[in-house]
Amino acid sequence: MTTKKYEIILKYVRDMSVEIPNAEVFVVSKEFITKYSLGINITTNSLKNDMIEVITKLTYKDPSNNKKKCSFEIQYSTVIKILDKSLKKEDLEKIILCDVQNEIYSELERIFLGIIRDSGFPDLKLEKKINFEELYQRRLN
Repeated sequence: MTTKKYEIILKYVRDMSVEIPNAEVFVVSKEFITKYSLGINITTNSLKNDMIEVITKLTYKDPSNNKKKCSFEIQYSTVIKILDKSLKKEDLEKIILCDVQNEIYSELERIFLGIIRDSGFPDLKLEKKINFEELYQRRLN
């Protein structure tokens, strides 16, 4: 039996942004929204009492140089408490970059897609699932 190394204390939407400059851009973007790319960035803030705020930022935007484009962004904050005081730095990195992300990502994706859908893009689905273990391993190599 393995003891849990951390626990999630709370989760919340820290910030979100939808930028649709005007109706013309909206019409053009509706046609090209499936060509947009999803970006992810994970940062942390140390808190008191062995707690860490993990901020997962998703961006969804047009990777081209097209001037007429929309952009969508969400920052999702997860506060975790470290239960195992003997964790090595590598173990903590894996918890933040893999374990926490695997626990929160389906909820984060649901919220993010809801924001995009409610902004006027009801048919959008993210086809590719993020494999956090693979991203972590690639980062190490």
